[in-house]
Amino acid sequence: MTDALDNPVIISLWYDKGAEDAARFYAETFPNSRLDSVHRAPADFPDGKAGDVLTADFTVLGIPCVGINGGTAFKQSEAFSFQVLTDTQEETDRYWNAIVGNGGEESQCGWCRDRWGLSWQITPRILLQAMTGADKAAAKRAMEAMFAMTKIDIATIERAVAG
Repeated sequence: MTDALDNPVIISLWYDKGAEDAARFYAETFPNSRLDSVHRAPADFPDGKAGDVLTADFTVLGIPCVGINGGTAFKQSEAFSFQVLTDTQEETDRYWNAIVGNGGEESQCGWCRDRWGLSWQITPRILLQAMTGADKAAAKRAMEAMFAMTKIDIATIERAVAG
């Protein structure tokens, strides 16, 4: 286990409460993810009491993070999201269903939100390849197909690319 302080950059995520629960969920859902440590408040604070979980250090897909149980002052938004690249429909479905099925909610174009409000983009690589490839007509068709989706369907993207 690596100490969070050993990393030059750590993503800091604000939670009302539930940073530890979120970290455990991410560790169970994504590879190369784990709950590293939990820190309890040494004294009362504006949205909690001494002994409550104050922060949770965790890793998501190899990215070091700290979850702060900071209360209701700030909310998550789509301005920040984790984009998780997938190779198969099974992998896409697994991540999507884990997030949405655990109290999360669907959004458009491969985006969903977990029950703590954090946004995720579950994105098949083929979609990014199609949209950034040299064939501009195929890129347009792939993008238009994506706009009609919540969870991305790889077969539909492949048909769009093929024309």
